Amino acid sequence: MSHIGAFEAKTHLPRLLRRVQAGERFVITRHNRPIAELIPYRAEDAARVEAAIADLKDFQRTHTLGGLSVREMIEAGRRRR
Repeated sequence: MSHIGAFEAKTHLPRLLRRVQAGERFVITRHNRPIAELIPYRAEDAARVEAAIADLKDFQRTHTLGGLSVREMIEAGRRRR
């Protein structure tokens, strides 16, 4: 993955977008620190999303909060600060 400065990315955005469309990926940096990634768009994979939702539902069925409500947990966390 190539690194490119923010100023250069702004200056050459149309060219970068053509390269990204062709499959390249870039890390955009500011003062040599990574701040963003410019990557090709990938349409959501519906089957992958459905599988993730099913996994979350399975997790929810097999795990409990021990009788606490989410609100009670939030309040308990606030009191500990």
